[in-house]
Amino acid sequence: MSTATETPGSAAAEGKKKAPAGERVADWADGRLGIYSLAKANMRKIFPDHWSFMLGEVALYSFIIIILTGVYLTLFFHPSMNEVEYHGAYTPMQGVRMSEAFASTMDISFDVRGGLLVRQIHHWAALIFLAAMFVHMMRVFFTGAFRKPREVNWVFGFLLFVLGMFTGFTGYSLPDDLLSGTGVRFMEGAILSTPIIGTYVSMFLFGGEFPGHDFVARFYSAHILLLPGIMLGLLVAHLILVFYHKHTQFAGPGRKNSNVVGMPLLPVYMAKAGGFFFLVFGVISAIAALFTINPIWVLGPYRPDQVSTNAQPDWYMGFSEGLIRVMPGWEINLWGHTLVPGVAIPLMIIFPLVLVAIAVYPFIEAWVTGDKREHHIADRPRNAPTRTGFGAAWIAWYFVLLVGGGNDLWATHFNLSINAITWFVRVGFFVVPVLVFWVTRRICLGLQRKDREKVLHGRETGTIKRLPHGEFVEIHEPLSQEQLHSLTAHDQYQPLEIGPGTDENGVERKISRGQKLRAKLSKGYFGESGQIPKPTREEYREVESGHGHH
Repeated sequence: MSTATETPGSAAAEGKKKAPAGERVADWADGRLGIYSLAKANMRKIFPDHWSFMLGEVALYSFIIIILTGVYLTLFFHPSMNEVEYHGAYTPMQGVRMSEAFASTMDISFDVRGGLLVRQIHHWAALIFLAAMFVHMMRVFFTGAFRKPREVNWVFGFLLFVLGMFTGFTGYSLPDDLLSGTGVRFMEGAILSTPIIGTYVSMFLFGGEFPGHDFVARFYSAHILLLPGIMLGLLVAHLILVFYHKHTQFAGPGRKNSNVVGMPLLPVYMAKAGGFFFLVFGVISAIAALFTINPIWVLGPYRPDQVSTNAQPDWYMGFSEGLIRVMPGWEINLWGHTLVPGVAIPLMIIFPLVLVAIAVYPFIEAWVTGDKREHHIADRPRNAPTRTGFGAAWIAWYFVLLVGGGNDLWATHFNLSINAITWFVRVGFFVVPVLVFWVTRRICLGLQRKDREKVLHGRETGTIKRLPHGEFVEIHEPLSQEQLHSLTAHDQYQPLEIGPGTDENGVERKISRGQKLRAKLSKGYFGESGQIPKPTREEYREVESGHGHH
């Protein structure tokens, strides 16, 4: 049996000298987690750059701010409906009886150092989070960034928005002030209108007859644990899919479905993202410091026998309230039971149908177009006029219902009849989206025609020239190759055709109703009135050779 020894000056002994502590920790972690190989493969990943991509970042950073400020607020908030007598710093409410939830919110606002600022940052960040998600989803929709392979990621983003709405509502309701209590009462009435299960759901939420003694504690658990946990999981999945599928990019020289033109994740993109996070945090903090939101000390604690006409939900819940406010007050008595379709139809039919339509739209468009290719180049909205029209119609419909949700404020602030506003919303519910769809589609087609003219004849310079035979013409400046590529890179779809009714042997083909419907929808999407043909090479060369106008 032999043994090997190493002299102190040998190469092997030199190699065994201890590395710095940080390097040893990194080696230990890499041996178990594979950090080096993971970083090498992904830290240089390329991301395209465009201002509209920052909308999603605003939503992400707002969510982080909500988590940070929410953790601070949980240290001082007491989610209890136990009645106490207020003896805090706000003198006008001394001796007023209120719930512990309201009293602790008052203490956060007036007795906790920085509490009011953190409360306002939390509330403003929630509003901006939902607004940023809304605008981000519209950017994804209008540019067609939801197409294959990103349909599932669209659904994840949509679920984040819906869960954000309910998370905001539960948080808005926690202080148990007069305004939020009125909103909870409104929600309770909507739940009770649901046939068969409405009373059971209400009893479960409130622990008995409204307002009960448990709803703040139950809303609190949902607000800080259940809903944020689900949202965090969806957010991680959403970002993983963005990373995996690559970010979409707008058409331009060198940009194809098979590549990405942009900046590496590290260090350029990470540095910009870090700076942008602090910019978002600073803007939200400035807004919170300058503009008061939800001053519960003005409203007072909730009492079931009090309500003001000034009770309005946050903007993201306004359209659902508008649905219920403008619905006719129908009631049906059957077998000793009263059904309230005036509340149940908006809550159980219209609202869910709208949400489902938004969630499944990518799959509907893929079915109509028959397009199964992967898309990594974003559309210009004008080049998809039907889709752009649908998006504009949805936004218009949303704002019409937002007016309905605040019909009392419109009436009091502008000295209008509340009945006239209600009827305007009822009519606008059907008329405004159709009108906006038609106008938007026509505008998109007009912009397509303008792009076609720019490709063929160049950009208008405003310089007028007189020809030898006396004609006055405007000088057009030829577009650069980059501009020409951006204006002509989009696909031209052809409507799906059913084909002849008989095959080559004269046998009648079986054409299903689904095929007929799909062909009609496809023709509406991409027919002669749905897109303007791009200039052909022959047309461009003819103009370039001097045979065209100007």
